[in-house]
Amino acid sequence: MRKILLGSVIAGAALLAPLALGTATAATPATATYAVDSDWGSGFQGKFTVKAGSDALPSWTVEVDMPSGATISSAWDTTMTKSGNHYTFKNPSWSGGLAAGASASFGFIGAPGGSTPLNCTLNGAPCAGGPTTSPSASPSKSPSPSPSASASPSASPSASPSASPSASPSTPPPPGGKKVMGYFTDWGVYGRQYFVKNIVSSGSAAKLTHINYAFGNVTNGQCAIGDSYADYDMAYTTANSVDGKADTWDNPNALRGAFNQLRKLKAMYPNIKILYSFGGWTWSGGFGQAAANPTAFANSCYNLVEDPRWADVFDGIDIDWEYPNACGLSCDSSGPAAYRNLMAALRAKFGKDYLITAAITADGNSGGKMDLADYGGAAQYVDWYNVMTYDFFGAWDAKGPTAPHSPLTSYSGIPVAGFYSDNAVQKLKSLGVPANKILLGIGFYGRGWTGVTQDAPGGTATGAAPGTYETGIEDYKVLKTSCPATGTVAGTAYAKCGSNWWSYDTPATIGGKMTYAKNQGLGGAFFWEFSGDTSNGELIGAMSNGLK
Repeated sequence: MRKILLGSVIAGAALLAPLALGTATAATPATATYAVDSDWGSGFQGKFTVKAGSDALPSWTVEVDMPSGATISSAWDTTMTKSGNHYTFKNPSWSGGLAAGASASFGFIGAPGGSTPLNCTLNGAPCAGGPTTSPSASPSKSPSPSPSASASPSASPSASPSASPSASPSTPPPPGGKKVMGYFTDWGVYGRQYFVKNIVSSGSAAKLTHINYAFGNVTNGQCAIGDSYADYDMAYTTANSVDGKADTWDNPNALRGAFNQLRKLKAMYPNIKILYSFGGWTWSGGFGQAAANPTAFANSCYNLVEDPRWADVFDGIDIDWEYPNACGLSCDSSGPAAYRNLMAALRAKFGKDYLITAAITADGNSGGKMDLADYGGAAQYVDWYNVMTYDFFGAWDAKGPTAPHSPLTSYSGIPVAGFYSDNAVQKLKSLGVPANKILLGIGFYGRGWTGVTQDAPGGTATGAAPGTYETGIEDYKVLKTSCPATGTVAGTAYAKCGSNWWSYDTPATIGGKMTYAKNQGLGGAFFWEFSGDTSNGELIGAMSNGLK
């Protein structure tokens, strides 16, 4: 496996180049030109621009062949079908045709990097220009839909014409630019000794837009404090306080703990918005009861977030329900409408001026977790979704096969088809979720196996690799020196050290993923969680720089 610096772009990719040469039979023929938007080694993002010539194009069809071993997994602003290695792209129903001289673009994700579409035709003529015919006259039109065709906005019955353009990678970023958000855990102040001050000392505070404080509990159908000592009672010393001022006991009513530290952080960096996150893997069991009376749940959350002791700290609420109508740590049967109803109740209670976000599954497969709740319908009530595009694979499958836990794209040998980030993103778009309401998730940790003899992914194992706090998982800040990356697959790094095999994201692979996020028109990216980064904030820096 060759090692590639992700995020680099193929030379000349910015220049649109015809795929095939031909002699034009009209003064200004219709053309389809191709460019590579980004290439991260294991995958790439391509774009075709169809331009009408002297005559209008009532409709258009672009057909290409992919080289042996290369595939296209998803496309947007088009409808895509495939037959073997032959791919057919048509103008989406909501866009109509092209007036004379007008142009339209569509994009797609392919693998591996460096692959170039071949034998391009536009309405049966060479893409570089030639006599055009009706699309129905094209002899190589494929009648069979690709599994990835459902990712196209026009292929989804739930996607309205007005929602479809949001899937375009040219969608402008939301006001204020891309979001760089991270989760801060209340338990990190114990064994990990990670305090709000570390966000400042690492240089990360200046690069963030949002922080999610994790977690509040969900119990008896209501929002509740998760750890009162860490949250608002722990006395901070001069050494671990954001502003170097220790908490004192002369005012028993003074706010202490992480809440007070977050208040101080906001005073120093007023651009940072802070959300109180509820649930998580361990505390999602209470959402089923909450969904039975969403109004009462929303009222309890509002009263807690707006408690007079810390009402100025939080700018909104984040819901991490793992997972509606599917089994996480526990199972529930709340029904497909429960999630939408819960989000509607929260928006009704909090109003338009508060942020309401949600961490959601990245299982975009047909019949998977994303199909078991109305994420598309709930999108109108949330500011954005934090898509947990990590933990696809790990040592809970003790014998392997080894696999990157946060693949951006599919790859040959992936243990479960569809378990990769782009599949989740395209699924959400097909459900009508606007691209700028989707944040790509980054794990600041690796997952690993032991007893591995094979360097490349796909090897067998005997169990979970040892970790500092838990087997099978380790922080990036440890892995970068204890087991440096030796290769990349599907946009993620991996390494084999002795008999241990790890996959994790590095600054380079994060750069590639941020390029993907920008090209997809996503609202930005988020990470789990702060303490996995280095003391100088390497990974947060890579996210911030990559989204500029």
